[in-house]
Amino acid sequence: MQAAIIILVFVLTYIGMAAGRLPWLQVDRTGIALIGIVMLLGLGALTLDDLAANIDMPTLVLLFALMIISAQFAAAGFYDLCARWITERRGPPVLLLALTVIVCGGLAAVLANDILVFALIPLVIAGVQERGLDPRPFVIAAAAATNAGSAATIIGNPQNILIGEIGNLGFWTFLVACGVPAVVTLGIVFLVIWLFWRRRLTVAAPLAAIEAPQIPKHPHDRNQTIKGLVAIVALLVIFMVSQQHEIGALVIAGFLLANRKFTSRTMIAAVDWPLLLLFACLFGVTGGLADTGIPWAGISSLQDWGLLPDSLLVLTPLTLLMSNTIGNVPSVILLMQIWPNPPKGALYGLALLSTLAGNLLLFGSLTNLMVVERAASLGIRISAREHAKIGIPVTLLSMAFAVCWLAFMDWLPWLPESW
Repeated sequence: MQAAIIILVFVLTYIGMAAGRLPWLQVDRTGIALIGIVMLLGLGALTLDDLAANIDMPTLVLLFALMIISAQFAAAGFYDLCARWITERRGPPVLLLALTVIVCGGLAAVLANDILVFALIPLVIAGVQERGLDPRPFVIAAAAATNAGSAATIIGNPQNILIGEIGNLGFWTFLVACGVPAVVTLGIVFLVIWLFWRRRLTVAAPLAAIEAPQIPKHPHDRNQTIKGLVAIVALLVIFMVSQQHEIGALVIAGFLLANRKFTSRTMIAAVDWPLLLLFACLFGVTGGLADTGIPWAGISSLQDWGLLPDSLLVLTPLTLLMSNTIGNVPSVILLMQIWPNPPKGALYGLALLSTLAGNLLLFGSLTNLMVVERAASLGIRISAREHAKIGIPVTLLSMAFAVCWLAFMDWLPWLPESW
């Protein structure tokens, strides 16, 4: 009975992940995962000790620390500076588009995406609107470029952090494996959006149905920005010399919280707590399923058939499907909980392909949803269809290059070894 309850809650939770919310209720993915944990605890299928044992604390600690570092740049007005640098440059709209892709992609490689897009997107929208331009292509470019840039490094996004921590992957090796496809994808994002929007880049956007709220702006503080840059450099050094990345990152976060200008409450409030809660709850749900032993039977059968996701033939369509149904973060948590001892090449491929696959559809990644929701709060509506017109060609082209790159560099074989 206990195993049946766990399976039922697991299935319902991941159906909720695919749907994105509960019908007729204002319950998002985080709420769905939390309800799943509450059901398991309330029905006695899981104890608090079981829940704690299934949560990967190093991943959550590292993710928290990276959010604090990103919050340092937000409070220092660095994102405001970047937005002004993009939108106040002299030149045609195509230059603004290129700068949006470069800046968003570059920052996403080392800073927490949620805080980045939350702070940067309104500023970019305001800047391009002041120049009489339609902000929609720039918003879509920011989302796609953020996904692409975050694929480059082990700290670029939540799923990379999880894969890197569980797989004990090296920062620089990860960059070698995933950096080139990420940079090429940035070029693909620019070209696809320019080809699709080139005749309308100079056309002003229609008036929003609602008045956009005032956007708070932060004056740039050079000293605080330098402090954030020192924190980033220190973090990279820690990844080179220490195996306990999360402890070093937490020490850096504590150093940033000890600030004479920004209150610790302001910095902590910038942390995306719902995302951390989503991770913790999904760890509990998928870990509970793993404890039943049922996934291991399935993994054994897949291994007998040569269908484990350790080849490009299996991993590529799997990441494309899972990222655009249940989302790339939930899908990676699921695979990492039930897949024992995956080869490192498969982990690099999983991180890269699951991130790039998130550009396909609007609900493929949390970044897409955050960007579009942030734009909608300012009266800029982007439909799933508008996003898909860009996302589908960007994803197919970028994943095709990534697959060829992984095969050429011998990170992953084309076919399962048993075939």
